[in-house]
Amino acid sequence: MISSYVGENAEFERQYLSGELEVELTPQGTLAERIRAAGAGIPAFFTPTGYGTVVQQGGSPIKYNADGEVVQASEPRETREFDGRNYVMEEALGGDFALVKAWKADTRGNLVFRGTARNFNPECATAGRITVAEVEEIVEAGELAPGDIHLPGVYVDRLVLGPSYEKRIEKVTTSAPPGGAPAAKAKPVGPARAKTQAMRDRIVRRAALELCDGMYVNLGIGMPTLAVNFVPPGTQVELQSENGMLGMGPYPLEDEVDADWINAGKETITAKPGSALFSSTESFAMIRGQHIDISILGALQVAQNGDLANWIIPGKMVKGMGGAMDLVSSGTRVVITMEHTARGKPKILKQCTLPLTGPNVVDLIITELAVFDVDSATGLTLIELAEDTTLEELREVTEAEFSVSPDLCAMRGS
Repeated sequence: MISSYVGENAEFERQYLSGELEVELTPQGTLAERIRAAGAGIPAFFTPTGYGTVVQQGGSPIKYNADGEVVQASEPRETREFDGRNYVMEEALGGDFALVKAWKADTRGNLVFRGTARNFNPECATAGRITVAEVEEIVEAGELAPGDIHLPGVYVDRLVLGPSYEKRIEKVTTSAPPGGAPAAKAKPVGPARAKTQAMRDRIVRRAALELCDGMYVNLGIGMPTLAVNFVPPGTQVELQSENGMLGMGPYPLEDEVDADWINAGKETITAKPGSALFSSTESFAMIRGQHIDISILGALQVAQNGDLANWIIPGKMVKGMGGAMDLVSSGTRVVITMEHTARGKPKILKQCTLPLTGPNVVDLIITELAVFDVDSATGLTLIELAEDTTLEELREVTEAEFSVSPDLCAMRGS
């Protein structure tokens, strides 16, 4: 299996960690470009994504044995410098068969995709020696307007018309109707859970202050997605989803849920007026090309020089890096939102102990206790401190060294 993100698939994780399955985890934008390159007849390319990580250096576990020992690891990648920046060489990735899903086809094999369901499908279709497209409807040639075709039939060898479809949605996420009936009474939450929610609200409220009018923004899965709920009034931002959408709207009402409109976090979404849809390669071209202004991500660990680790705990947690390596290697401003400690242990360290997502990539760290500016040369500078935290208390739960700004102020947004 060559994959970028396996998410919460417990069976996949079990097979991988027990040695039943060989897995090469690769950044999502790199995976998309490797497939696109195969379809375009390009044998290899250079990308900044993954430089300074196990993707480039090698050593990422591909196969474990039944005892949990690594018996096969990834090999180092070739690197090269262009204009003072380091790049990793990646080889094209084609397939004997490509199995893709489209909404509609004509009898010439031209395909149309619906909503955000385009994602990797066009790239995969071009990279298969034999491409089989399953579709919901086949029309006669000429019924599709030429400009509406997303993938020309030259790439498609076989069409399969499914008799019926059950489109499963992994995370049905909805909005309450404006002025509608109140939601069912929520179950009471205990003090610990209420404290956790208040802590996370403090973090995302502060993160929202980093979003300025007109910004193009990518929000990571989990807590970062909540930041958009606290954007200051009058501030308009455009949210980008890595699976191929710019201009994400709010979650749909219950009767508007549509399985073909999903974000990168597998949640149901809507489109704002003026939004755009595209494939995964175009999505990551936006990211690598520095067209996205800011990325807000979670973290497992951050080092005082800006190193970030947020995608794997070897031998325990296997989710994959998804698009995180692409985001942090692009040169876009990177803001980290996270709890200050994990089970009482610091997460802001002198050096990361987990595999890196990217070296020297973090610009700002926001926790429930403090806000730090990050400079890869000079380290951490404390710029804001929560009112219910003292400097001494902060140092006790922060392994990394940090200086204190002469303009230190109370944490904003609370």
